[in-house]
Amino acid sequence: MRELLRTNDPTVIAWASALLEGEGIEPFVLDVHMSALEGSIGILPRRMMVRDADHFRASAVMRDNGIPIES
Repeated sequence: MRELLRTNDPTVIAWASALLEGEGIEPFVLDVHMSALEGSIGILPRRMMVRDADHFRASAVMRDNGIPIES
């Protein structure tokens, strides 16, 4: 798995997930429940991962929709 996206904004995660699922790419979001440890203040970013084989296509989907990705 490779990291595609890292953000504190839950709306970006939701939008990116919807875009990827629409293209048949299954995203996996890490660090979703970290807010319980941090006190729900939203300082720890969530990471979106995709399979290695899907990373190139997923990167193109994110770029085409103006979502900044991790290099």
